[in-house]
Amino acid sequence: MEVIQLFIALATGAGFCIAIAAFGCGLGQGMGLKAAVEGVARNPEASGKVTVTMLIGLAMIESLCIYALVISFMLMGRIPALDVLAKLLH
Repeated sequence: MEVIQLFIALATGAGFCIAIAAFGCGLGQGMGLKAAVEGVARNPEASGKVTVTMLIGLAMIESLCIYALVISFMLMGRIPALDVLAKLLH
């Protein structure tokens, strides 16, 4: 029975890992883009500097989501194969 609990824990953890990371990164990117657009609207001459800084910031935020995706894949790789689960259940 503990193999099933391990399967459930790993699948749930992998799902929550990427879901929470995507939600947080989406909020962060939206807030950053909003601030950049407002900054360019107030001062159009600074659009080049604002755009470069915004793109670097968005890349950093996106890398956090990619790290969560890698961790999620690592958790999914630890899930036992279905044939192993079938043998243990019968």
